[in-house]
Amino acid sequence: MERIIFHIDVNSAYLSWSALQLLANGSDTDLRQIPAIIGGDMEKRHGVVLAKSIPAKKYGITTGEPIVNALRKCPSLVIESPDHTLYHQKSQSLIKFLFDFCPELEQLSVDECFIDFTPVKDQYPSPEAAAHSLKNQIKDRFGFTVNIGISDKKVLAKMASDFQKPNKVHTLYSWQIQEKMWPLSVSSLYMCGTSSTQSLEKLEIKTIGDLAKANKEIIAAHLKSHGILLWKYANGIDDSDVISTPAEAKGVGNSITLPKDVVNKEEAHRYLLSLSDSVAGRLRKAGQLAGMVSVEIKYSNFQNVSHQKSLSSSTNTSQIIYDTACQLFNELWNSAPIRLLGVRTSKLSDLAEPTQLSLFDLPGDYALSPYPETKSAIKNSPISPSKEKLAVLDKTLDSIRQKYGDSAVVRGSFLNQTPKKPKSP
Repeated sequence: MERIIFHIDVNSAYLSWSALQLLANGSDTDLRQIPAIIGGDMEKRHGVVLAKSIPAKKYGITTGEPIVNALRKCPSLVIESPDHTLYHQKSQSLIKFLFDFCPELEQLSVDECFIDFTPVKDQYPSPEAAAHSLKNQIKDRFGFTVNIGISDKKVLAKMASDFQKPNKVHTLYSWQIQEKMWPLSVSSLYMCGTSSTQSLEKLEIKTIGDLAKANKEIIAAHLKSHGILLWKYANGIDDSDVISTPAEAKGVGNSITLPKDVVNKEEAHRYLLSLSDSVAGRLRKAGQLAGMVSVEIKYSNFQNVSHQKSLSSSTNTSQIIYDTACQLFNELWNSAPIRLLGVRTSKLSDLAEPTQLSLFDLPGDYALSPYPETKSAIKNSPISPSKEKLAVLDKTLDSIRQKYGDSAVVRGSFLNQTPKKPKSP
């Protein structure tokens, strides 16, 4: 059975949600109808445009640019500070509504999600008719608009929703990519950031079609594994599923807004290590195991991307969560500056439930403190400890940290440079 996937994206989400709140509070000005932006929190490094109105876009104002630049382009620009509590509430209301429409839903960020429409498609005359009906219901119920992209592939549905805005429905099926997608600039390809675009343009690759027809070995030589991912996307190759999570399911995760933009993999990995340690520790404290790990990246231009992977067996082991997070990060990162990193686990199960053990071993990465409990745990472990040995080590380290404090035992990676401690969401 052919899959039908929707990608739903709120049009100028932050600005639309703030505009509706101001109107509800008695304002007679709709931010969506005037040159306006959301942004301006300099203390938290948010002195950039987070969202813009269509009238502001006509002045050449772009998301992610400094507000001082936006004001030069439009001195009468109206600036509203972000309200992330409000945005979270609006997002949750929308996701609940969409979950009732079809429970096969994967939330991609605060303002966008995928839906596997396949299980419910027989209830509607066509996917397009269903999407138009859904789009109109959202506008009538919530007061804001969305774009809906329809395809048989997730990446193509995402691309389709970025076509003409706002309040539109677009299709981009696999057989339509040469007509609808290949003529577009390569910069418009999903996951192709500024750095990747510049590298491709040096290879005389200007359009998505140029990339699709290029030699992938040459692309890989310049852009490594991310180049192969872009080449696949340009050719409409994407077999990933919509990974839905039941509404009642919970997850454990941490994220960190970085003190400065991170631009190299090694530094990003150090933050992922700290996040993974924190998440795994919380899982162990709660007596839970995780069957899925996901990584979130927010770039300096405030674009959010995420990637997730199901584990062969559930775990709460720091090293396994970290190794998985690094793998996901390496597949996801497009070399652009990173503002925020997050690690999240889901598909949780109780520790008392039986779990399948693996025969494969993974390396550890601890610099040992002088505490005898830790020395004993490591002395009796091989160089590449098994999952069981790693679990024993984690338990020992948890015990030491509880007794002597979090800083009693630290990772070797943190000896010379300690990342900022992440906060729980």
